[in-house]
Amino acid sequence: MMTKKRCAWTDTDPLMIEYHDHEWGVPVHDDRKIFEFMVLDAFQAGLSWATILRKRENFRATLDNFDPEKIAKYNQDKIDNLLQDAGIIRNTAKVNATVKNAKAFLEVQKEFGTFDKYIWQFVGHQPKVNHWKTVAEIPATSPAAEAMSADLKKRGFSFVGPTICYAFMQAAGMVNDHEIGCFRYNEINQLR
Repeated sequence: MMTKKRCAWTDTDPLMIEYHDHEWGVPVHDDRKIFEFMVLDAFQAGLSWATILRKRENFRATLDNFDPEKIAKYNQDKIDNLLQDAGIIRNTAKVNATVKNAKAFLEVQKEFGTFDKYIWQFVGHQPKVNHWKTVAEIPATSPAAEAMSADLKKRGFSFVGPTICYAFMQAAGMVNDHEIGCFRYNEINQLR
């Protein structure tokens, strides 16, 4: 039986394969989903993506399904409860950044109408298609990620360095970083 050729980073982890095959690199324009990826990518800093995926449903449950309006209203009691929840990453700076980022996210929505309209401007409102042969060629950041990071920081966001922004761009389909030999490469390009 022939198996599909995938990006090397998926390895044999069923959760990573599922994420790779159905989500990674698919252009996202729903503000709630965009916020979810921003939150998860911030929590990933210093950790593996597999760790985040294993805790994703717990994050979804404890963070009100990634609703920025609800998260922006979290008080210290709620934050303290989150920091006691072993189902998520219990990092004080990252939990506080999630609340701060929810508030900043809502401000951007007010200014631009949607966060989608704001965030996609960094790639000219079209996914950038790269042509990597191996995972080793994929950069950790890009000029667009650096510009996004600088602008997000100016707007009050935290945990939005260029590397985190580039990981977000990959997840949200702003760039197609599937290896050219991967079966998803051409499928993703057709979604543009």
